[in-house]
Amino acid sequence: MKIATYNINGINGRLAILLRWLDEAMPDIVCLQELKCEDKHFPIHAIRKAGYQAVWKGEKSWNGVAILSRTEIKELRRDLPGADPEYNHSRYLEGFTGGYVIGCLYLPNGNPYPGPKYEYKKRWFSRLHAHAQTLLATGLPVMLVGDFNVMPTELDTYKPEKYINNALFQKDIRKAYADLVALSWTDAIRDLYPEQRIYTFWDYLRNAYGRDAGLRLDHFLLSPLVSEKLRSGGVDRPVRGWEKASDHAPVWIELSSSPLKKRKPKKTGKTVGKAIEIFLEKGREGK
Repeated sequence: MKIATYNINGINGRLAILLRWLDEAMPDIVCLQELKCEDKHFPIHAIRKAGYQAVWKGEKSWNGVAILSRTEIKELRRDLPGADPEYNHSRYLEGFTGGYVIGCLYLPNGNPYPGPKYEYKKRWFSRLHAHAQTLLATGLPVMLVGDFNVMPTELDTYKPEKYINNALFQKDIRKAYADLVALSWTDAIRDLYPEQRIYTFWDYLRNAYGRDAGLRLDHFLLSPLVSEKLRSGGVDRPVRGWEKASDHAPVWIELSSSPLKKRKPKKTGKTVGKAIEIFLEKGREGK
């Protein structure tokens, strides 16, 4: 199974690019961010014609997330638990498809730093951390996928010193990401490429793409049941070079149908199938 994430940066303005990439890459599941359209303007007919079902949560002009799948999707929740006191953005969508619980997310940018938007980023990260613990406690195969707006380490930016005052590279934000991973999640791309500089974003300014002046912002966090099936992954970098493309490139992983790594079985008292059934029954709670 092939799962991808793509910050499309305006789905209607870049629909032709999205459809071309879907046709060439043929992912089974796709998480999209920065739709920049209201729900009623989401191009569902074109998506269905391309062979995908979809759930989405849009927002006028900004933000917005969607999950596409070649098989049926059951929407579970449309936001993280707990409301933010200042902002109400379309940044999190959770669904069940292909046997996996998938949280598609677009974490706040947080710039300018310091400031209220940075404080919002930290609050959102705290909400994500709490929900990630809840998801892990289910013992289900779960993925948190999308644009995290975080460069986790110096290996994830072409020039670390340039970003010392950027919200995406602050020590407490990087620590928040590290603390999240430490809960028992696997950073799939870094797991596959432990020493390589892998970029998923290139700014439009100063020929960043041509100079390979990139950042790694788009991540897959896999729960233990998923990480043991991780087979391969990468970045469809050439897509960033297409005319009028997003400043992000699609990122993808492939999962095997059976575990590739050995792990110690947990005594949960219930099967994964039963756990999924219970989770889905409660899934619409809080939507």
